[in-house]
Amino acid sequence: MIEAKDLHFTYPDGTRALCGVNFRLDTPVFVLLCGANGQGKTTLLYILSGLYEPTAGSVRVLGLDAAREARAVRRRVGLVFQDPDHQILGETVAEDVAFGLENLGLSRQEIRQRLNVVLAQFGLEALRDKPCYALSGGEKRRVALAGVLAMNPEVVLFDEPFTHLDWAGSQAALKAMLSLRAEGRTVVVSTHDVEKVMAHVEDVLVLEKGVVADHGPPPNVAPRLAQYGVRPPCSVFFGKGLQPWLAD
Repeated sequence: MIEAKDLHFTYPDGTRALCGVNFRLDTPVFVLLCGANGQGKTTLLYILSGLYEPTAGSVRVLGLDAAREARAVRRRVGLVFQDPDHQILGETVAEDVAFGLENLGLSRQEIRQRLNVVLAQFGLEALRDKPCYALSGGEKRRVALAGVLAMNPEVVLFDEPFTHLDWAGSQAALKAMLSLRAEGRTVVVSTHDVEKVMAHVEDVLVLEKGVVADHGPPPNVAPRLAQYGVRPPCSVFFGKGLQPWLAD
């Protein structure tokens, strides 16, 4: 379960990002987090992952207090940042993906095994020794995702995961999310590209002015997205209901 109660967050400069967020998600689940720019989506993800401590209120993730037990939360929750340059730390692709695994204290054999699996999963085998600074935007995105999934988190948070990705890369990213959900994990994706995920998620949270403005199943929430400044899927706009973006 993930539950937020009267959650507030104010930045040091006085900007109020969250102003009383309340919701409950029964896990595992695939959730779309959406809203116009500046409504608090990224801030909420940082709090759920244990990176930010709320100014007031509380969040529990998998039974853990995200503020008081932040270290334990970070071991069970993975966050894929919007900008992969903020996440990539290793000099080469292999070193970066292995970095988090080394911090878990795993054996060299286990690190090598997990590394090989995720590199193959994201088509990075040929790039394993390539310097990270020489990667394209899409390649950096795949490396960041591989690094998070190598940690085997129970909850995976995605902040604008389709940025810098072409059509094939976006398809691969969505397939990865669906695979994670099929494995019994919780996936929360924050994106403006609701067209790509709306028909595939099980729940939708809409933030507006730092609060939850709407929450419910996709067929119920999708027709109301425009009133929150979010572009609805074209199929909904033209009255055809939700249509899967990813073909079977």
